[in-house]
Amino acid sequence: MPAVFIGVRHHSPACARLVRERIRELAPAHVLIEGPVDMNDRLGELLLGHELPVAVFSYLRTDAGTRLSWSPFCEYSPEWVALTEGTAAGAQVRFIDLPAWHRAFADRDNRYSDGEMRYSEVTARLCQEFAVDNNDTLWDHMVEIRAGRGPGWADELAERLETYFDLLRGETDSSAADAEREAYMAAWVRAAVADAGDRPVLVVTGGLHRPALIPLAATGGTAWPEVPRPPAGAVGDSYLVPYSNQRLDAFRGYQSGMPSPGYYERLWADGPEQAAQGLMESVALRLRKRKQRVSTADLIAARTQAGGLAALRGHAVPARTDVLDALVSALVSDALEQRLPWTSDGVMAPGAHPAVVEMVNALTGETKGKLHADTPLPPLLSAVDTELAELGLDGDGRVRLDLTDERDLRRSRVLHRLRVLGIPGVDRHSGPSGGADPTAVEEWSLRRSDLWLAALIEAAAHGATLPGAATVALERRAAPGAGVGVLAGVLFDAALCGVDVLASGLGDRVAEGVATASDLGAVGEVLGTVLGLWRHDRLLGSAGSPLLAEVLDAAATRVMWLAEGTLGSGPADLPRLAAIAALRDALRHAQDVLSVHTGDVLGLGQRIATRPGVPVDLAGAGMGLSWALGSPGELRLPADPKRTGDYLAGLFALAREEVIADDEVLSALDAHVDGLTEHEFLVALPALRLAFEFFPPLEREAIARGLLVRRGLRGPATALLRGPADPLLAAEAAELEARVADLLAREGLLGAPTTVEAQDD
Repeated sequence: MPAVFIGVRHHSPACARLVRERIRELAPAHVLIEGPVDMNDRLGELLLGHELPVAVFSYLRTDAGTRLSWSPFCEYSPEWVALTEGTAAGAQVRFIDLPAWHRAFADRDNRYSDGEMRYSEVTARLCQEFAVDNNDTLWDHMVEIRAGRGPGWADELAERLETYFDLLRGETDSSAADAEREAYMAAWVRAAVADAGDRPVLVVTGGLHRPALIPLAATGGTAWPEVPRPPAGAVGDSYLVPYSNQRLDAFRGYQSGMPSPGYYERLWADGPEQAAQGLMESVALRLRKRKQRVSTADLIAARTQAGGLAALRGHAVPARTDVLDALVSALVSDALEQRLPWTSDGVMAPGAHPAVVEMVNALTGETKGKLHADTPLPPLLSAVDTELAELGLDGDGRVRLDLTDERDLRRSRVLHRLRVLGIPGVDRHSGPSGGADPTAVEEWSLRRSDLWLAALIEAAAHGATLPGAATVALERRAAPGAGVGVLAGVLFDAALCGVDVLASGLGDRVAEGVATASDLGAVGEVLGTVLGLWRHDRLLGSAGSPLLAEVLDAAATRVMWLAEGTLGSGPADLPRLAAIAALRDALRHAQDVLSVHTGDVLGLGQRIATRPGVPVDLAGAGMGLSWALGSPGELRLPADPKRTGDYLAGLFALAREEVIADDEVLSALDAHVDGLTEHEFLVALPALRLAFEFFPPLEREAIARGLLVRRGLRGPATALLRGPADPLLAAEAAELEARVADLLAREGLLGAPTTVEAQDD
């Protein structure tokens, strides 16, 4: 007997109803389902009695990286109904698709993401024909609100689905990956048909696969296919994880083909009439909780409009978009600045109207899955629970750690490992921010939410122990192509975690990334981070590391090369100045491990200080670099007043101490600023303020004291630092007064008050 094929849209209640109806009608010998074939000997885990939604989480870890994939199921997923109803009917139930780690899934992280359906020429023409906005609305119109209504509904729906998916597949190019999957699934179908004899075989797959599977299953061998195994040297496994409606929602990025899971949850449980009513009630409740006015009259108007829209659109009962459009009409009186989310494909854009946001949230629902207590879990979870219990970190609340205490340092490393794995509820509020940061105290807050379990199961893809998983997670962040700024963060996180990622090749990877980077500021960030770790961090165990020394040398060399070639204009670039300062510090404190020498860096400083076309702030930094290394040169302030502050920012960033110690330099700067006109000073003031922020308060006070002495004035220097008003505002006001005075003088109005008084008399 040939197989019966049902092509479905994933997470469609209508398709789930059809699958349930066919299983009860046919009592098949085999039920074959699009799903990960390597889970077939573990189907009992899926049937333990979980609270849905749940997903099969699969991973494959190789030297090239880690591949992750999810196969989610909710109560109304056709695949879930096929599994549970098929088992209840006594059928042999099997998944028949390739494992999630297979190369056929290399370009997707979700087995059931049929995003290509959204862009078919067929759906575009059908949307135009039925005057609907997108494929989701089209699907509701053609399928969802018709399922289960009237005699013969199952046959009518099956015919409708077959026609739709045949048209869709006819104009959709199949990929090589889909062809490989379909050939494999067809082999399972042939074997099941041969085994079933004269009893039926039911095959439940995505609708796009059905047209290809029917001819493929008609000819070929009938032996049961082998289950593929991971490649040699790879580590892979699958586990169940709790899922949620938020992760299933297309409005939030899940490309399953079905948005608004909360609505379809109601549709599955109660039918379209109750789903529409429940949606209105949910929206009203959410808006009222947020102190938004929703009157009884508003709801009556929305319900009336939903019924009218349904009749106009040919729906026996209001569909999802009928209700949403009616709610917007009744509740939103403001102009909308963007399209309504349900009228287009993709995620909801930022800036949507608050009432619209609440409508989308009401459609999403708040259902969260929960695994049965007997569900097998990866070893990482027990390892984490053991460590947290031993260290007194297994409760919720605030945690204060002293990193000079050996036990607290160990606790810190455990928390940082959880942080880099992205485990929710592990938040650091304060602590060291860099290798040179003297802070030795950390403040954390811990809170286990319902996301904790799923996140830890997914983190198990990186390893079975907490140090091992954190190591792999850090290595993934430092994958080829990662920016040098990311690499700097990885290095610091590695030290905080106390994992030996440097020995695993991360140091070489960072050095390679630095050697090809083109962003001077980013390379400088790496240099500063590594220098701090190499110099100071005996606390974190990274001080004097030979591998860090290699990165240090590569970064210093690259900073010199990039600074040499930097040309252009523009305001002061603080990351660029920080890079030159990091080079100065590396030469001062780590010269023994650098391949560049003082003479090389001095030459660089003098060249960028004098070469035409060099940005003004970088020219100032070049001069400051020379001064800082003991070779002062002539101060070369720019002729353009508005660039003075940029030049000084570079000078002060590199040679603040040298400037404050040399009264002749401060006198020259004082004379230069004093020589500016009021307009020139106003133009130069913002950049000047930025430049002088490089001096801490005590040094600014010393500069102010010298300014008073040079002018023969007496009084507290602090008075110059704390004026009654914003200096920029005062300067702008003074210039405005001067312009008004000039205008009055030109118009002969400076003596006007006397004349006016005479007229008044």
